[in-house]
Amino acid sequence: MKLEIADSVFQSYAFFSAILVLKMLVMSLLTARQRFAKKIFANPEDVKHDKKAKVDYTDVDVERVRRAHQNDLENILPFFVIGLLYCFTHPDPTTANLLFKVVAGGRILHTLVYAVFPVPQPARFLAFVAGLAPTVYMAVKVLMFFA
Repeated sequence: MKLEIADSVFQSYAFFSAILVLKMLVMSLLTARQRFAKKIFANPEDVKHDKKAKVDYTDVDVERVRRAHQNDLENILPFFVIGLLYCFTHPDPTTANLLFKVVAGGRILHTLVYAVFPVPQPARFLAFVAGLAPTVYMAVKVLMFFA
């Protein structure tokens, strides 16, 4: 079996993967923004120079952003692996592009409705599924192709 990737499929995968990497990096900045705005930190050395700052591991707003970031790690990292393997299955470029786009859009939307502008359920669940379903689809395609 010769493993090849169509240029257009890999280009799409690389583009949306880069967007997701930037999105995950922004999550770190969002967490820091919450911590500085609320003067709530996770380490004692971070509060020594500010009498109003405190160490707290339970702040609702900080934890919401941290959970959204954790959710990204649990879902985007598997996409990186399975998305790359999916590129080797000779998918239709339009389909592959759509799948990558939906994963990226779903993950961005998940962050928006969960951590930036909290929206009641089922918005977060639907955004989560929008990112998860294409990843599961690609995993099944990879299993079928390499079986």
